Amino acid sequence: MEMNDQAANDVAGDDIPQEENFAEMFEQSFKKQERLKPGQMVEAAIVSISADWVFLDLGGKGEGYLDRKELLDADGVMTKKMGDRVKAYFLSAKEEGMRFTTKVAAGSAANAQLEDAWQNGVSVDGMVVKEMKGGFEVRLGGSVRAFCPFSQTGLRRDEPKDGFLGKAMPFRIIEYVEGGRNIVLSRRAIIDEEQEKAKREMRGTLKEGMRVKGRITSIQNFGAFIDIGGLEGLIPASEVSWQRGEKVGNFLRVGQEVEVNVKSLDWERNRIAFSLKDTLPDPWNELADTFSTGSFHSGTVARLAAFGAFVTLAPGVDGLLHISKLGGGKRISHPREVVNEGQKVEVKVESLDRENRKLSLSLAEVSRAEEEAATELKNFQQTSEAEPQAMGSLGDMLKKKMDEKGN
Repeated sequence: MEMNDQAANDVAGDDIPQEENFAEMFEQSFKKQERLKPGQMVEAAIVSISADWVFLDLGGKGEGYLDRKELLDADGVMTKKMGDRVKAYFLSAKEEGMRFTTKVAAGSAANAQLEDAWQNGVSVDGMVVKEMKGGFEVRLGGSVRAFCPFSQTGLRRDEPKDGFLGKAMPFRIIEYVEGGRNIVLSRRAIIDEEQEKAKREMRGTLKEGMRVKGRITSIQNFGAFIDIGGLEGLIPASEVSWQRGEKVGNFLRVGQEVEVNVKSLDWERNRIAFSLKDTLPDPWNELADTFSTGSFHSGTVARLAAFGAFVTLAPGVDGLLHISKLGGGKRISHPREVVNEGQKVEVKVESLDRENRKLSLSLAEVSRAEEEAATELKNFQQTSEAEPQAMGSLGDMLKKKMDEKGN
């Protein structure tokens, strides 16, 4: 029985691949037969993890394996799980399978690995061996020399360069010329990528007012930088402590673990501010009982201004000795005529404004002299039969008291 043309085509369509399918199958078949070369990089999924090895699915090429230790962190914890994809370099084919490594090999395979890493933007591990003009010499795979400029290290200006020496760390190859005889590396590129990744991950979860833990990475006059897990921000000097005028280095050190509050988030300008002060007890909350109006206290002159002297009464609690309270009845042009920074003084609390964090003070010596003079004047007014013009003034009485104390 004869089939019409359409039926024949339908049968042919079921049994014979279309032209584009045939080409695709041919390409896949070619890839299956392709052999890996030492140093060639592949990206493969982890199919299983044993006590010693991590096994990779290479698709049509078969199965490979690499040393489990290469995927452990500094604490010996496995950083990957089944199904994760890793980039690794082919070392050799043996009876037990194809051996891979995530490290740059030594010998003839190194150049092929490094060139492949440069073309694919894969990071490579290197050892910083010495400082040289403009940067560091780095050894890749134990034998290949490379150069990392200071500008690509990710170091801040205040960070000591010798802390970089002798350390093994990942780098990104940004220049690969002359067949590998001239290799330029960047550490900053990896740091920037890690921070961008952390920024994306935290953008949806980090909120103002949250309390987080972090590590101090750098200390400056204007504050301290802190890393909270790949994302870095600043603790301004004013947010380090309740105490004013103290150096940041008096409270923090590089490497210190601290807990801070998220003060502000500006993702667009990449400015994140934290506060250590907000996690500490506010000394002003207990001022009403301790520094009540009329009470006397000892303090230290913290700093001088044209209008007066600031006196520290307790950590984070400063009061103002106004210039009008310093002369003891005499007119002075600057507080330094009476007190000096660092001087111990006894003061009296004239007024307390806890809401606005203001303490008005007077010198205890002057205050006591004023009180004694006022008392004597009152007694004199009550007992003296002299004419009012002969009584004298409070200023005269105060001057007399101060002169007596001076003698």
